[in-house]
Amino acid sequence: MKRIIAVILSLVLLFSLPLNVGAVRVATEYVGADLESPLEENVQASAKVGERLDINAKSAVLMEYNTGKVLYEQDADQKLAPASITKVMTLILVMEALEEGKIKLDTKVTASEHAASLGGSQIWLEPGEVMTIDELLKATVIASANDATVALAEAVSGSEEAFVQKMNEKAQALGLKNTNFINSYGLDADGHYTTAYDIAVMSAELIKHKLIREYSTIKIDSLRGGESELVNTNKLIRYYDGCFGLKTGTTGKAGSCLTATAERDGLTLIAVVLGSPTSKDRFSGAQKLLDYGFANYTFVDVKADTSEFTALPVKKGVTKSVMPIAEEGLPLLLKKGEEGGITQSYSFEENLTAPIKKGDIIGYVTVCLNGEEVGVIPIKAASSVDKLTYFICLGRLFKGLFTL
Repeated sequence: MKRIIAVILSLVLLFSLPLNVGAVRVATEYVGADLESPLEENVQASAKVGERLDINAKSAVLMEYNTGKVLYEQDADQKLAPASITKVMTLILVMEALEEGKIKLDTKVTASEHAASLGGSQIWLEPGEVMTIDELLKATVIASANDATVALAEAVSGSEEAFVQKMNEKAQALGLKNTNFINSYGLDADGHYTTAYDIAVMSAELIKHKLIREYSTIKIDSLRGGESELVNTNKLIRYYDGCFGLKTGTTGKAGSCLTATAERDGLTLIAVVLGSPTSKDRFSGAQKLLDYGFANYTFVDVKADTSEFTALPVKKGVTKSVMPIAEEGLPLLLKKGEEGGITQSYSFEENLTAPIKKGDIIGYVTVCLNGEEVGVIPIKAASSVDKLTYFICLGRLFKGLFTL
């Protein structure tokens, strides 16, 4: 009896994400027991820079978002099937179309025969069924619905073929040399491939669009008045501190894949895992990458020390000086503990001569880390200084005469 009760409780836990309740159909790419299993804490936090991580995957990469620097890699340029991580590029183009005003979130889209015919993960679109861009985005991002993805592609470009061409053009524009798309949704196809590194670049491009976070952080939602339930299969948004996305993928050829984004204390990381044998392995691999990154690196925005700045003399100007300012920051990715090695020095242009426009660069703050230059911060003119002309001098002379 105890064993029977234990089995029943296990099944309740396994299906605590509502898979089939009455007429409700759950649209999701993958549901397994591991989705509800808590993550181990700081599984790779003790690993130091340069040490190998135990990642059960064909390929993996960890990238810092702001600088694009690769912090860890494992066969990062190996061409592999990406499964539904393909949709990262699809979503980039949809976000761009939204921002350019080509489509709006409330734009209504009528499902085509082609979109409705897609298998795999889906929301069971019927030919002629109408949904908004917002609803299709939910289905694509949360549940990785292939039919919704194609409907979006057709809404943006008129046909999936034209949209896929744009995907490949965008890949080239991003400098992705090992990526080629055959479809917009990610089912296995000859010639459809990318790499962990290229996916990290794509992911960095996608999260520039703040709107994507509103969709990628949704755990559960629904469509059609609750008849279709959407379950996010990215376990990390439930259990990993700071995770805000991004996309899972699973096919027979690709295995279990994941691109995960997380942010802590200004440090934003992108972890990509391709070709894991199980879903648990992909989450574990991404967690190890993220733990490694947060344990070993920090992101700082260095501000110029302007405490010693004084007004600079200006030749041939209507005013004799201009105040220098240095308001921009210098973003730096550092290994933890390196912050104390940052030093600054500054230099100004000699013989400043009018005219000078507000914002003109008149010097630089040089930032060094342990004695080596790592960047500069421009010093700019805080105000404009017009050139002193004959007529201005004459006007000043007359003004002086009449005030005597």
